Amino acid sequence: MSAPSIVPVILCGGSGTRLWPLSRKSFPKQFVPLVGEQSLLELTLRRVAPLGSNVLMVAADDHRFMVLEALEAAGSAGSMLLEPAARNTAAAMALAALHARASGAGESLMLFCPSDHHIPDAEAFAATVRQGMAAAQAGAIVTFGVMPSFPSTAYGYIRQGDPRADGSRQVARFIEKPDAARAAQILLEGNVLWNAGIFLAGANVLLAALERHAGDIVAQVARALDVAHRESLPSRAPGGSVSLVRPAAEAFSAARSQSIDYAVMEQHDDVAVVPFMGQWSDVGSWNAVADLTPADAQSNRLQGQGMAHQASNTFIHAPHRPVVALGTRDLLIIDTPDAVLVAHRDHAEQVKDVVARLEGQRCAQAVSHRKVSRPWGWYDSVDQGDRFQVKRIGVKPGASLSLQKHHHRAEHWIVVKGTAEVTRGADTFLLSENQSTYIPVGEVHRLRNPGKIELEMIEVQSGGYLGEDDIVRLEDTYGRVAR
Repeated sequence: MSAPSIVPVILCGGSGTRLWPLSRKSFPKQFVPLVGEQSLLELTLRRVAPLGSNVLMVAADDHRFMVLEALEAAGSAGSMLLEPAARNTAAAMALAALHARASGAGESLMLFCPSDHHIPDAEAFAATVRQGMAAAQAGAIVTFGVMPSFPSTAYGYIRQGDPRADGSRQVARFIEKPDAARAAQILLEGNVLWNAGIFLAGANVLLAALERHAGDIVAQVARALDVAHRESLPSRAPGGSVSLVRPAAEAFSAARSQSIDYAVMEQHDDVAVVPFMGQWSDVGSWNAVADLTPADAQSNRLQGQGMAHQASNTFIHAPHRPVVALGTRDLLIIDTPDAVLVAHRDHAEQVKDVVARLEGQRCAQAVSHRKVSRPWGWYDSVDQGDRFQVKRIGVKPGASLSLQKHHHRAEHWIVVKGTAEVTRGADTFLLSENQSTYIPVGEVHRLRNPGKIELEMIEVQSGGYLGEDDIVRLEDTYGRVAR
């Protein structure tokens, strides 16, 4: 009998609030270029490519275009399951397994990977996953633990049990994230691994376990999938398009929110573990991000234009302007165009609490960046005041904004790079560098980039109301006209 195929499933639903202000809910850490010029999601796609050629992405609907960009950058073929609401990993994994069974792939092994982990040695990772295939084929749910290098309080632990005939170990128990004293004791006791949250299981095996331990979640997700909306997006990735599956919002949102660890793993009687010996990070805090950067003689770690003088153990993320730390010790300094974080290293895990407080104060920077990604490119809100706003806008080659109008604002457009094709009322015309045009209040208009390089322009808005919800879309390439 031939070995079953592996379907990599990338779980993209995290909000990454511990890495604020670089990661925000509208642009979570898995999409941020944190390692060189590549995002963690792109690196994850490249890492799983040797294990399976067709990837299944489980992501928020609002992030579908950023997922598409990562697929294209990694050269990966894939499909997207778009969650209308975040319901944690049990619902996300149930959705993927139900989709596989409905597609005739119920006997396939599904490799569930978070989208925001950093594992530099892709070959070692693939070899470790293959070590777990025998146990998964025998009907176990396989998890992959990381050999701990210090007594971390940021990770849960897996106690390894007896060896299995398939080369893995039985999981004796899962241990919650401990405090510092307990973490040190756990390591001294030995035979433990960090819980990496990576799983390998047959789709039907996982569904059987979910139905046994969390049947209400499976039933609710199945109802949502039964009446899902299906469509496709054109893509430069292999295959030329990416299929989208949107479960029914009301039914999916009614599913109970629970992690797969609580819902299944801690209760199930056939969970195996395979240790991973390579470097691994969940990039779950600024301390973890700092560790990705080499340290100088004083243990300072500097990115971009950061400078440390008479400082020690200080991390500076400064891609946009000079940021100087003078005489500091044990600090994390993260600079972005519209928000700055200065934190003691011992408080890195509490950044999420600060974000919650900012959200409670309706602070826009808690959720969104000044520079906002869009399916056609991006815009950067450079300046704003009473009755005006200035934006830089970038449009990808061949892309266009929706055909739209505004009830409350007029717009002036000035091209600074590339060529713009402008539709204004009944007229369509081209603008090149240093040329401009004016869009009156209420005028139907569209902007398109007909060229082969990025179009960049300055937009000056004026009017009594300048909110993003003052957009009436009449036509849209990206399906954002109300269905």
